[in-house]
Amino acid sequence: MTKKRTLPTGAHFMSGDIACAEGAIAAGCRFFAGYPITPATEIAEHLSERMPEFGGIYIQMEDEIASIAAVLGASYAGLKAMTATSGPGFSLMQENIGLAVMTETPCVIVDIMRGGPSTGQPTLPGQQDVMQAKWGSHGDYGIIALAPSSVQEMFNLTIEAFNLSETYRVPTLLMGDEIVAHMWEKVVIPSASEIRIVNRKKPHVSPSEYAPFMPEDDLVPPMACFGEGYRFHATGLTHDERGYPRTQNSEVQTRLVKRLCEKINKNADKIIRVEEVMLEDADVVVVAYGIVARAALSAVRKAREAGIKAGLLRLITLWPFPEKHVAKIAGQAKAIVVPEMNCGQIVREVERAAKETPVTFLSKLGEDPHTPQEILDVIRRCS
Repeated sequence: MTKKRTLPTGAHFMSGDIACAEGAIAAGCRFFAGYPITPATEIAEHLSERMPEFGGIYIQMEDEIASIAAVLGASYAGLKAMTATSGPGFSLMQENIGLAVMTETPCVIVDIMRGGPSTGQPTLPGQQDVMQAKWGSHGDYGIIALAPSSVQEMFNLTIEAFNLSETYRVPTLLMGDEIVAHMWEKVVIPSASEIRIVNRKKPHVSPSEYAPFMPEDDLVPPMACFGEGYRFHATGLTHDERGYPRTQNSEVQTRLVKRLCEKINKNADKIIRVEEVMLEDADVVVVAYGIVARAALSAVRKAREAGIKAGLLRLITLWPFPEKHVAKIAGQAKAIVVPEMNCGQIVREVERAAKETPVTFLSKLGEDPHTPQEILDVIRRCS
């Protein structure tokens, strides 16, 4: 019999990948299926040792397609389940991420972003997957994606990703980048009693009355799992509230797809998290996320020292996009600066929300992230 161990509470010095793995265990994850890929492999390696200690299951699959398929099956069997990958593997998972959306399967997908396209730069950072996170699978749907900027957040936001996934019955993405995943920092792991854990809603009706996709007021249906005495149909086809295919019925298609979008969009204010730094009187606001936000914070502080009223809006939630927060700063700021490690992705959403306020984009590709000085130079020009 496997001896169960407790979480290593207290202060630790660990990498972002290891913090993510420990966060998954703390959240109650008991199934991991994945395929090795830099820079996410350490998550799988760590969980291969730790998961059995908690009575969980670790499987190295033959590829990323099989990995996400196994995760969906494990979730429907009642386990909190996750996988971890990087850009090429994330691309391979998109069809089954769409299936997870349609079958409303709670699960967590960790994407440690690296330079692309194709095989790209396996060991180097990028932020080139954030639009794929929202639009990677075909059709219309809502999704949740979080962006950690520290090793501590790799732990905290992994737990948050599971909680959100369980709350809204939706695949939730943790969009880290190679630098945050591979850097080592202090991480404080609280006791289990201090960690907020959310579990999926269960049916409160008899098996004969149960409709697997009948939403409640929050637009999320209670979820029965296989083996719990509820017999039901689950399919990726357009289906009614009982789960039966209705592919030729436009009314059912409209009702279903709108709900899949609205259960995220109408709860956006509950989901979205940002960090606001010195925004009260800011004339120039930097909007950033991930590792770039750390350089942006330094640049904003240097700007303040130079007498420039600068501020930072750090996006912790990428999807649903925090457009209300961007619109608010656009109403008071003279200019917005968006540094990203891509050719322009989140900046397009910022421009849409900012409307008439000028937005300056600072692109960086390759192995070198933005420096504070590079961002400060743009702040000076915009002030």
